[in-house]
Amino acid sequence: MGRGGAAEGGGGTRVSGRGARGAGGQRPAFGLGPPTTKEEEAAVKGPSPRGLWKYATQRWRLAAYFRAPGDGRSRPQIPAPTLLWSILIGFILRQNAFRAIEAWVGSSARRALRVSRVFGDDALRYFTERLSPAPTRAALASVLHRAKRNKAFEGCRFVGLALDGTTAGRRRKSKSSCGLCRPYRNAAREIVGYRHHLVLAAVVGASLTLPVDVEPYGPDDSEYAAGQRLLRRVRTSLGARSIDYVVVDGEFATAPFLHAAGDVGWPVVARLKDNLPELFQAAQRRFRSQPPHLQFRDGPHPIDLWDAEDFDPWEALRWESVRVIRYRQRHPDGEIIEAYWLTNLPSRQISRRSLYALAKSRWQIENQGFNDAKNRYGLEHICDHHPDSLLIVWLLTCLALTLERLYRTRYLHRGAHPVRGAIDLLRLLLLALSAPDFADSS
Repeated sequence: MGRGGAAEGGGGTRVSGRGARGAGGQRPAFGLGPPTTKEEEAAVKGPSPRGLWKYATQRWRLAAYFRAPGDGRSRPQIPAPTLLWSILIGFILRQNAFRAIEAWVGSSARRALRVSRVFGDDALRYFTERLSPAPTRAALASVLHRAKRNKAFEGCRFVGLALDGTTAGRRRKSKSSCGLCRPYRNAAREIVGYRHHLVLAAVVGASLTLPVDVEPYGPDDSEYAAGQRLLRRVRTSLGARSIDYVVVDGEFATAPFLHAAGDVGWPVVARLKDNLPELFQAAQRRFRSQPPHLQFRDGPHPIDLWDAEDFDPWEALRWESVRVIRYRQRHPDGEIIEAYWLTNLPSRQISRRSLYALAKSRWQIENQGFNDAKNRYGLEHICDHHPDSLLIVWLLTCLALTLERLYRTRYLHRGAHPVRGAIDLLRLLLLALSAPDFADSS
């Protein structure tokens, strides 16, 4: 079935049931490769795919997830951990196509990748189309829980959850079996292509932005309905105490979404735009006739800020009152940025300057979420045009991003070591793959 790889449902190279044992009498974990030699253990001390595997399975305790990732194949010939780890390490190495992963595991770098089998891209398609998303979502939540317990967000007073929608994967024609294809129309309302839409949830507020879950939505669905489903699921997986606030763009500033956030116990900070004309115009009239209530600097940018918490809610909103802030930010080049935000956080609970920081944290999902996922990790690429595979690939992209960032900013940053950039870690991982291979003498 594959292009030079073993077939998913048929024959292929037979593997003995008696794997080689290491000096300690242990079999290789999950069939992902032979035991490491002393020379390889020395190489693992620097950043390497083997070190990443050890970090994921031991530090974040994902070994059980790799053993049972929700594999729905009836008669698997290639172990699920082998395929799952190949996708994850492939995404971390920015190989965002299944054919690229096939080429890597078929190369001389396969041993350094900690992959024991050669397979084709069709095996990855067959696997992801039948992989349940629930275990991957649980693995993401587990990593986030442990990250917070391990003080990954120390120094951050308020940990937020940012939600926002985006498009991923464009096609000129739709696929009848894909219920996620949404038509894209030009100004004349003519269909010019099809796109796939999703809502991403990411933990924000600190210098570390970690994706936690995604929710797709099709042509008969909407962004804010998908956002409500995602909000409730993240509340169940992370718990109420893991998050201090929710920050969203103006599209989510609707009564149903704000009520859904209140139902799960999280306050909301939402962008106020002209989709709420009465409140928006009332805030404009009041603040433009007043001097700033607070002035400070955010780095090189002078900030003017206005704040009032006695605005009337619109008819559908079940809030006693609405707090609105307006900030005006001046850039060194003379550009002025102005924005309005609404919230149900009272002034006795959070100060004006802190509320400004919460509002600005929304840009983390834009910059460290969508921009990184699309430009570096291929979120927009369609590996397999199948709705189940699309969802799994999006979730595994989130897990790869989360593991890469924790490995780079927490594990490799210990002691006096500086924080490496993402491109620096990528270079080191590629150099580790080019290191000479050591023969297995066991």
